[in-house]
Amino acid sequence: MTGTSWDELPGLHAVVVVRDGELIREHYGSGEDHSWGDALGHVRFGPDTRHDIRSVTKSVTALLYGIALAGGRVPDPAEPLLRYFPQYPDLAADPARAALTVGHALTMSLGLEWREDLPYNSPANAEIAMELAEDRYRYVLERPIERPPGTHWAYCGGATALLGKLIADGTGRTLPDFARETLFAPLGIPAFDWLTGADGVASAASGLRLAPRDLARVGEVVLARGASLVPAQWIDAMLRPRLKTDWGAGYGYQWYIEHVAGHDIYAGAGNGGQRLYVVPTRKLVVAVTAGNYDDPDQWRTPLTVLESILDG
Repeated sequence: MTGTSWDELPGLHAVVVVRDGELIREHYGSGEDHSWGDALGHVRFGPDTRHDIRSVTKSVTALLYGIALAGGRVPDPAEPLLRYFPQYPDLAADPARAALTVGHALTMSLGLEWREDLPYNSPANAEIAMELAEDRYRYVLERPIERPPGTHWAYCGGATALLGKLIADGTGRTLPDFARETLFAPLGIPAFDWLTGADGVASAASGLRLAPRDLARVGEVVLARGASLVPAQWIDAMLRPRLKTDWGAGYGYQWYIEHVAGHDIYAGAGNGGQRLYVVPTRKLVVAVTAGNYDDPDQWRTPLTVLESILDG
């Protein structure tokens, strides 16, 4: 493992590798970076440099949902979704929408029209349109219905926004405050940022900024089946593959389940090459941050990092 060089990998900003609770390798580079499209200039990255983790935020939100569920603060996945959005009686009156459950949001199988295959600096991208909307939750829930819920996985940041709303309503805390109290402070994570939309609401889908060592700490919670912070039964449910993605990976509750180099991998993934990999068979957690935003080949850099570790 120590003989692998990552200096030439395109856009690689940082890697942190933890095995069985011990930090065994880290790499920091430099390069141009952005935060939600705002240019940060040329950044020299280090252990304390916070970085957009983009849609790895979704996987963190799933952990927070499990914590809130254990406290009886949020609905069970089987419960009707619109029951918890009483401000939209017109939507609940639609039998097709009334069939939506919390589990459909957790598994990104709402069956609603949603396009995120456009650049994230474009208002035509559904997630960006949601962040700019006057009412983000109505924007999501009133999208045209394309297929029956629960039948097909389709990438949807709006589904995660709904989960964030359930957490905030159920706990009486903003999502960042609940995360700080129940997950980040117990893990010894000293600082983080959580970006907000035009309405001032923290983005449950893509707003979190963490230092890579702290991102790895989140992965260690998953590796330890909750580490007494998240119920082990929730970790098991979260990581159970329920649907197939468009490229064949399994999908649980806001986490991907893949098979790489002979190992089952649990992963959170974000635009630009952000990754949080958990490899139980090797007792490994790998956190990767990168700057290949909106690049069709952005997956190559983090996958190359992971494969080099597994082959080492």
